[in-house]
Amino acid sequence: MSSLHYLADDHAEFPPVGCALEEPNGLLAVGGDLSVPRLLEAYRRGVFPWYEADQPILWWSPDPRAIVDLEHWAPNRTLRKLLRRSGATVRFDHDFAGVVEACAGPRQGEAGTWITPEMRAAYQCLHEAGHAHAVTVWYEGELAGGLYGVALDRCFFGESMFSRRSGGSKLAFTALAKTLRDAGGTVIDCQMSNPHVTHLGAREIPRTEFCRMLEVMCRRDRSVVDWAALRHQQPLPLTDWDAK
Repeated sequence: MSSLHYLADDHAEFPPVGCALEEPNGLLAVGGDLSVPRLLEAYRRGVFPWYEADQPILWWSPDPRAIVDLEHWAPNRTLRKLLRRSGATVRFDHDFAGVVEACAGPRQGEAGTWITPEMRAAYQCLHEAGHAHAVTVWYEGELAGGLYGVALDRCFFGESMFSRRSGGSKLAFTALAKTLRDAGGTVIDCQMSNPHVTHLGAREIPRTEFCRMLEVMCRRDRSVVDWAALRHQQPLPLTDWDAK
């Protein structure tokens, strides 16, 4: 039965996602905090926070869910062409705070941002605990685009991306997807569908199917990707990068 739940501050439990409202789609709970334990519990259950500065903390689990299935993913022709012609390099976990700040910047057609100072601080704590990560793309020494999200076991939960140069976020996503896939990752959660993530290979699945996937693919906190090793690598050129 759909109903809105109010979370207590003293424990990190969430109601079953089947309780989420149909309108607005996926609104499950209000309140609680953005502590590392609560955020990790949320992602394991297919829940994420999303709210604006003048609102309480809102927790969502929309139905359907937009995902990229890495077992069947390959960059489309447009992305492969973009890789070959980009002349760009990619870095992992380089200036996480700067990536979140860039994602929080003003966007065309949007009056504000949901990445509030409270959210930025929370994901910085997740990053310092080894769970939140960033991918950045550079062109001629300048930041062209990037993304950040949360990595648990074989899953990556995308939070936001940005571009300062055409194709910057697409290149960052492609680098992430190939890196996860090659390490044994299975799914990137894109939360809700839009033309941008659809172009990157996302498709919609029922929320029940998504949560069943998490039960199998999100059992551990540790990611299948060795992010510490990636962080210490030199920038990797994307031109002619084998992303097939």
